[in-house]
Amino acid sequence: MTDQKHIAVWDNCLRIIKDNIPPSSFKTWFVPIKAVKFLDSVLTIEVPSDFFREYLEEQFIELIGKTLRRVVGSSAKLEYNVRVVSNEEAVTMPQQGVQELTNKTVPFPAQAGTFANPFVIPGLQQRQIDPQLNPNFSFRNFVEGECNRLARAAGLNISSSPGNNSFNPLFLYGGSGLGKTHLAQAIGIEIKERFPDKIVLYVSANRFQTQFMDAANVKNKLTDFLHFYQMIDVLIIDDVHEFAGKPGTQNAFFHIFSHLHNIGKQLILTSDKAPSELQDLEQRLLSRFKWGLVAELVQPDFETRIAILKAKSYKDGIVLPEEVITYLANNITSNVREIEGTLISLLAQSTLTHREITLELAQSLTDRFVSRTKTEISVGKIQKIVCEYFKISTESFLSQSRKREFVQARQIAMYISRNMTNNSLASIGAQIGGRDHATVLHAYNTVKDLIDTNRSFRKYVSDIEGQLKSN
Repeated sequence: MTDQKHIAVWDNCLRIIKDNIPPSSFKTWFVPIKAVKFLDSVLTIEVPSDFFREYLEEQFIELIGKTLRRVVGSSAKLEYNVRVVSNEEAVTMPQQGVQELTNKTVPFPAQAGTFANPFVIPGLQQRQIDPQLNPNFSFRNFVEGECNRLARAAGLNISSSPGNNSFNPLFLYGGSGLGKTHLAQAIGIEIKERFPDKIVLYVSANRFQTQFMDAANVKNKLTDFLHFYQMIDVLIIDDVHEFAGKPGTQNAFFHIFSHLHNIGKQLILTSDKAPSELQDLEQRLLSRFKWGLVAELVQPDFETRIAILKAKSYKDGIVLPEEVITYLANNITSNVREIEGTLISLLAQSTLTHREITLELAQSLTDRFVSRTKTEISVGKIQKIVCEYFKISTESFLSQSRKREFVQARQIAMYISRNMTNNSLASIGAQIGGRDHATVLHAYNTVKDLIDTNRSFRKYVSDIEGQLKSN
């Protein structure tokens, strides 16, 4: 056996592996590996980090095992050396071998040291971590209402004792423009004001994903990336639903989440859906999202829209007549973002054309919003069309009756509501006779299966969806 035997064995394995996975995966996860030793049918390989090793075992262990047995024989075994890189030197730490080439769970280490900050431009030094918070998104600018009262109260509680409360993580969910980002950042701003020494960081899921991929593709940077995030005291991740279908990013975030939570650091997450409704996310992540408080932000009611209009107009220096405020609150109903857009348009028109803000001006500027609101498909509208289609009364539709025709109509309404509105499962269920989200999810899956197998059922759904789109 020559000193180069380990290289020959691993090169033969790589040729087979390369033909069985995408080029990007091969470049990211196999090119950095070095063969170290081959003795008594045991191949020892060196990987850049413990995370790298764990990802290999979770995603590629079956492929590696089959390939190594094909090259070496049925007695083949695999052993790792994990290289932990500091600023001064590389230290090689042997790890226990994988005796039968099977997957196993290993602890993820948190190690002290100075690590690269992914928020710092290369070549520039920054002693303090910028929290990436927008000062306009404070509690002072956040209008409380029934639509957000629970979430806001939890946020204030967290601000007084981050990490040391029952709301860790705080998981905020709801449709676009309902204030999730504003509230999440408001908590971060309040914590920085109360605890200046705490490291607070806001980052979008998309940016986290980009940083992870950049780190994974550069030698020795992945460990720096993970260690940096493990230093954060309050981590705010916006739009975690964007992690869907990205197993590498999910794995990295899982370890960061677990480490921070275990040492009493605060996590705040936002999403467009509740954890139970998210797709293509690992169950171990979804279960952790439910450890603390899951709070929904819904569309603001009339009183809250009035309060938002008054607060925003005061902040922007606009004097709005009461009739204009009432008109806008009645006609711009979907979310806070549209209300803000209307106020900006009013201010621009008033300033640039020297016109007084009147009801007529407000009506002319909101025509497009009113038009969209009138044609917007709501759960109530779906309920009305379904009842008319099946010729059943609203009372029967909303009742607890288990008659087949009523159950069928409710299930179809729930299915279409999930596909054609931005309402959460809980919100849909609440509007259809006070059902819970599990009932809506069951109805959705039932109708989805029937559409594939039952021609009559498929026609029912198609007809109703056609009516909704044409109205």
